Amino acid sequence: MIEIIPAIDIIDGSLVRLQQGDYDAKTEYSRDPLEVAKQLQDIGIRRLHVVDLDGAKGGHIVNQKTLERLANGTNLVIDFGGGVKSDEDVKIAFESGARMITGGSIAVQRPQMFLSWLEKYGADRIILGADIKEGKIAISGWLEESDAKWQTFLSSYVSRGVRHVISTDISRDGMMTGPAVELYRDMMTDFPELHVTASGGISCMNDVLQLDKVGVPDVIVGKAIYEGRITFRELEEYMKNQG
Repeated sequence: MIEIIPAIDIIDGSLVRLQQGDYDAKTEYSRDPLEVAKQLQDIGIRRLHVVDLDGAKGGHIVNQKTLERLANGTNLVIDFGGGVKSDEDVKIAFESGARMITGGSIAVQRPQMFLSWLEKYGADRIILGADIKEGKIAISGWLEESDAKWQTFLSSYVSRGVRHVISTDISRDGMMTGPAVELYRDMMTDFPELHVTASGGISCMNDVLQLDKVGVPDVIVGKAIYEGRITFRELEEYMKNQG
C-alpha cells in the first residue's frame, strides 16, 4: 500500500499551506507544529515532510529550531527541504534531526554541490526535489522557472546515482484538484529505478488510492488533512490496514 507522508510547511515557526507556491496565498493552521506532529504519530504516521518556506525564499535554512523541536519531540522520520543551499545548511539540517534532506533549486543551480552531498551522505539520505510547472523544473520556492525539462533533469541525476525523488505538480499544489496521476505514471515508466514520491493536489482518500493503483510508493499530503478532507480517523484506519 502507498505510504501517506503528511507535510508540515513552516513560516515563522507556524504550520501553514500555500496555494501553488504563492506566499501571498497563505493559510495558517497551527502555531505549534509539534502538537500536530504528535497527533499524527499517535495515529500511526511514520514519516513527515517538513519544508522551511522562509528558507526556500531566503536562500538558507531559517526554521531549524522548529525542525529540532519536531525531531526531538517525536520518533517520526523527517525529510527536510527549503533553504538547503550550502554544505553548512545540510550540516544544520542533519544536526537538527532531519533523517533525509531534499534539494531542488540547488540541483538546478549548483549541480556539483548537490552531487557532492549525494556522494557524502548516500542516495537514501539525499532526495532530489523535482517541482514541475508546465513540464519544466521550478526553483527558489517556485518563484522562478528554469529551462530544464523534467525528463532531462531526472535523466541526468538518475545516471549519477539519485534514487529518490519528490515531485510536485505546482499547478495542483494546495488546490485539492486531484493528483497528476499521468505525470507520475510516466515518471515511473521512464525511470523504473527511481523511488517516486508524489505531491500536490490530494483532496481525499480516493486520490491517494488512485496513485496507489498505478504503483506510486508514497504520497505527500498537506492541505487535505488540515482542511479535514482526509480526517485523522481515516488516516488512522488506513495506517492500521497498512500494518
